Amino acid sequence: STLRFKNRIDDSKKLTPALREKAFQEIIQKSIFGIGIVEEKAIDSINIFEASRRAMKEAIAALIGKLGPKKGKRRTHIIVDGNMRLDAGLPCLDIINGDSKSKSIAAASILAKVIRDRIMFLYDRIYPEYGFLQHKGYPTSMHRDTVRRFGPSLIHRTTFCCG
Repeated sequence: STLRFKNRIDDSKKLTPALREKAFQEIIQKSIFGIGIVEEKAIDSINIFEASRRAMKEAIAALIGKLGPKKGKRRTHIIVDGNMRLDAGLPCLDIINGDSKSKSIAAASILAKVIRDRIMFLYDRIYPEYGFLQHKGYPTSMHRDTVRRFGPSLIHRTTFCCG
């Protein structure tokens, strides 16, 4: 059966923070998912593309862990936003602009964005001078200016700050 949502499930960039939060709450209640997070030091050492692949593999492993190895391997098909093949030993389909074409990819983009924004909220409390609450860690002129002014924090990627 197809999962039905009351909230709008779309590319996370097309939703307001309030709509993303409502969709996030519904997604975590109605679906089984896995999350993968790669720290900034790993991103610096392997690059953002490989870090994305690693995070996806972690998310898949977490999902299979929730489903159980036998059921998870049998029922899991990977759908990836963009042109990125994963060597995960499972069927994989990559879809260009997938977050606007696939409800599953859109849901994943909402989960990722809300979780990342929550992490940035915590970082803002630890490092308030950097303004993470405003720019969410994206390379805006405000973010670049604060890094120039205060230097990189412990959570900054050196490739962002200095590369």
